[in-house]
Parts: sequence; structure tokens; C-alpha cells
Amino acid sequence: MLYYLFTYLDKFNFPGAGVFAYISFRSAMAVITSLIISLLIGKKIIQYLQFKQVGEVVRELGLEGQYQKKGTPSMGGIIILASIVIPVLLFAKLANIYIILMLLTTLWLGFIGFVDDYIKVFRKNKEGLAARSKLTGQIILGLIVGLTLYFSRDVIIMEKVPVGELTARERTELIDPVKPYYGEGQISIERKSLKTTIPFVKNNEFNYTWLVAFLPEKVRPFFTWIVFVVIVIFILTAVSNGANLTDGLDGLATGTSAIIGTALGILAYVSSNRIYANYLNIMYIPHCEELVIYASAFIGATIGFLWYNSYPAQVFMGDTGSLALGGIIAVFAIIIRKELLIPVLCGIFLVENLSVVIQVSHFKRTRKKYGEGRRIFLMAPLHHHYQKKGYPEPKIVTRFWIVGIILAVISIVTLKIR
Repeated sequence: MLYYLFTYLDKFNFPGAGVFAYISFRSAMAVITSLIISLLIGKKIIQYLQFKQVGEVVRELGLEGQYQKKGTPSMGGIIILASIVIPVLLFAKLANIYIILMLLTTLWLGFIGFVDDYIKVFRKNKEGLAARSKLTGQIILGLIVGLTLYFSRDVIIMEKVPVGELTARERTELIDPVKPYYGEGQISIERKSLKTTIPFVKNNEFNYTWLVAFLPEKVRPFFTWIVFVVIVIFILTAVSNGANLTDGLDGLATGTSAIIGTALGILAYVSSNRIYANYLNIMYIPHCEELVIYASAFIGATIGFLWYNSYPAQVFMGDTGSLALGGIIAVFAIIIRKELLIPVLCGIFLVENLSVVIQVSHFKRTRKKYGEGRRIFLMAPLHHHYQKKGYPEPKIVTRFWIVGIILAVISIVTLKIR
């Protein structure tokens, strides 16, 4: 909103209004604003949650210090959501398709998580929202995001295309002496594409249309969007649930998300800058520079929430925050065509997810084979395994953060190492 106001004032030479045209300024303001909002409203919300006795429902897991958490306010994800949405509304271009998708993702998954927490806290149902209902909500969101990215004319990339491969319309509209050429017979054009980036590979582009190349040409378009949407849904649900599972220790999911958000912000910035994209020989994505502002608000919100969520936590984010954080990361990565980098960048979420899958599948298999279930980990998700081994909670969280930082650095380094 402020962007549009000051852009209008700049027409009348209003002093300082021109700085709102710069992504760097608006990103800095988004970080500062989100930090201020989370710090200022955080205490008030915590006091309100305490007054309403919105305490954490503690399961009997036999973990050291577990009952010290009993009564700690939950549903603190409201702080994160407000600290993201408000700065984005103030400083981003709200007509940008990517910002619209990110805001939708934030509010949609935040609402699902809120309903889940409400059932747990106010209805005293430890199971919360039915898993089927939660998954249905995630699938519907994935469907909306996937279809929008596939069909929207605003979702484009810059491609280097041989002139001989241009369509008749593209030849008429795009071939111009002013247009930049890359080598003899090639031209740089903006067009819709289902290409994405393969990490660690030179000439690292993968086209989702290749997955249906074996089908007759007439039916390829129909099955292409189906395949793409299914992949989007899978990524969104996997990362969202991975973040949810990681939210088991004070500051673990919050700090990990802040690290991932920082890496995604850097990747979005270089992908939205024609000069950097050309220098790094990576995919240039027009109009995604607004995502840098969203990433800045995301980083500020998670760090601000960490002020209250670090050990010993004064508030827990609950599913209101964890589901939203994971979904935000997934959709953000898909938009900037870095979804194949998620197993590296979100390695903590992946390992937490896998530890549960491995534990449950091994337990069921051994129970069927030997009559009693056996476990690989002392407890799943993985962070509880280390708790059972006697590691102090702050040490586990800090070491997970360190691993998260290493994975984030590796993810950024993929821009050059292929």
C-alpha cells in the first residue's frame, strides 16, 4: 500500500518518495517492520493467550523437561503470520501474481493450522483436525497454486531461443534490432515455460513436458498440467508436514525456517536480476523481484518470533505457524524454479520426515514378522531421538541450526558449482 502511495507522490517530486522504487529499500523496510511487529505484538499476544489459558497440550512422551512446557501458550503462529502479511501489504506490489500466491499460501495454511490448534486447545482434543481434512486443505491449495503457475500469462521466464524455433507470432512481435542476441541466431525472449532448475548440473534445466513426451502430441498439453499440478501438491504437502514435524523443540522450526528463508531470498534476488542471472548463467524470472520483499518479511518474522520461542520458550507457534512456514517455503521454491533444490535446502525437514516414515514402517514390518514391533530410533521425529539419548534441548537445536546453515550455503553455492 505504501508502495502505491509513494509512487503516486513521486510524480509530484515529494521528497524521498523515489526510494520506494528500489527493491533494496523496500526489503530493508520489510525486515525492520516485521521485526518491530513481532516484538511489539508478541508480548501482547502471549499475555492474551495466557489469559485465555491457551496452553500447550503435552503428551506423555517420557522426555526430560517435558512437563516444564505444560501451560506454555500455543497458537503463537499468529505472531508470525501478522509479521509477514502486514509488511508485505505495506511494501510489495500487491498486483504481482507471485505476491498474491504467497499471501494466499500464508493465510490458507495459517487458517488450517489455526483450526487444528483450536480443536486441540479449546475442545481438548489432542488429535486436533482430522488428518484427512488437513491433507484435503493442502491439496486444494496445491491445486490452486499449480493451476495458476501453469495457466497465468504473468508467470514467464526469459529463454534463449534459436530464431528458427520461434513461432510466427513470436517472429512478428519479438524480432527487433533492440532485442539482445546471445550468439548467432539466438534471441532472448519472455515466454511461458515449465522449465525448472536442476542443481549441480551444467546447462541445468529440466522441462516438465519431458515427463509426458512418450504420449501422443494431441494429449500432451492435458497430461502436462496434470503432472505439474500433482508435483506441486506433493512438494507443498511434504514440506509443510516436514516443518510441522520439526516443530518439536524450542526454536528448532523457527530458526531452521529463518535460515531457509534467507537462502531463498538470495536465490530470488539473483533470479530476478537480469545482470546477475546472465552472469551466473541461471534462469531469469521477470517480476519475481517482489518475492525478495516477501522473503525479507519472512526472515524478520521468524527471527522476531525466535525472541520469544527460543529456549525456554515463552510461546509455541503451534500448527498455525508450522504448517504455514513449510507451505511458504515450498511455494516460494516452486515459483523461483528451485523446487528440485528442496531436498538439500530443506534437508532438516526431509530428515525429520524420513525418520518418522522409517520408524513407523520398520515397526509395522517387524511386528508382522516377529510378533512385536521394533524401533530403529529411540523416538521419532529425529530430534526426540537425541533427547532420549540425553542431549540437552538447546544443544540439539543449535546443532540442527548449524547443519541447516551448511545446507543453505551448499544450496547457494549451486549457482556456481555444476
